[in-house]
Amino acid sequence: MPYHHYEVIGRRKPKEHKVDIEAKLKGEDTKLPETEEPKIYRMKIFAPNTVVARSRFWYFLSKLKKIKRANGEIIAVNEIFEKQPNHINNYGIWLRYDSRSGTHNMYKEYRDTTLTGAVEKM
Repeated sequence: MPYHHYEVIGRRKPKEHKVDIEAKLKGEDTKLPETEEPKIYRMKIFAPNTVVARSRFWYFLSKLKKIKRANGEIIAVNEIFEKQPNHINNYGIWLRYDSRSGTHNMYKEYRDTTLTGAVEKM
């Protein structure tokens, strides 16, 4: 299954303010407090399709920040293409994995024409 390189952009949903209906019916002036825009998070993810990319975005964002999928929204999912897919490059990939003896960091280099090709070689 070939992988694609996606950029997923999401944020926490803006807070909704409750309107006092009785005060509105009486004609009283009800001013809503100004809402500040939620912070936008951007992540580059390798996935076979956009559905998996969106799922991985929420998985990693919930680990990094205190945001759940129910309290957030995805603004955009863009596929990233190589600018020069015919040139050969060396790509270095840092990764961390858990084994029976503990957690290990690993660095490995791959030579390929695209970054997604290098990730597929892993």
